[in-house]
Amino acid sequence: RSVVLQLALSGAAAMAARSTGFEGSGASASVAAHQIAFQIWILCSFVCDALAAASQALVADALGGNKPDIARDVSRTVIGYSLGLGIALSVSLAVGTYGTDFLMDFFTTDVATRNALLPLLTVVVLAQPLNAFVFAADGILQGASQFTFQAKAMALSGSAAVGAFIGLEYLGMDNGIPPGTDTLVHVWYALVFLQLMRGLTSFLKIVDKEGPIELLKTP
Repeated sequence: RSVVLQLALSGAAAMAARSTGFEGSGASASVAAHQIAFQIWILCSFVCDALAAASQALVADALGGNKPDIARDVSRTVIGYSLGLGIALSVSLAVGTYGTDFLMDFFTTDVATRNALLPLLTVVVLAQPLNAFVFAADGILQGASQFTFQAKAMALSGSAAVGAFIGLEYLGMDNGIPPGTDTLVHVWYALVFLQLMRGLTSFLKIVDKEGPIELLKTP
């Protein structure tokens, strides 16, 4: 699971380095924008990871004590908190990006880098609720000892993200944009698709009637 995730992130960095940049601004601006956006993404991920740590411990304790109802209640609460946290992060980043230009001014004054960074920040802003849910769901499943499932789900998600990138970059599936003209943005679309697949597979496992959580089960 960790290997697949690191390969996906390393591949994203490699493709960003190959990009000609936003509107031909150059590879250096493209890489700089990618690294800034990635650091913001990672910072938000560390915040969301607090939910994963809490849910892992609480769910493991409930299931270990043969209290599946408590595990479900904890899972529902953590998922609710994750959505609230994700929205709060999105709003905060949106204010810092569009309301005050704080994030732009804090990281760079280079015009080419700022131009390349803006569409990436839009992706980061919109993806935060999904990102927060994915971390919360990871913690729930880890607390339920679903490590094998998570490894398989990550492999599937990584493969799907690669397919999404290939479709956008080389098959011209991005609303008629000529192939290869917007590599950096396609890299980030693929990263969001990776998270989307992780969230979807985790959700299906959490609500599975034969799974350890059975989130939708009523008393």
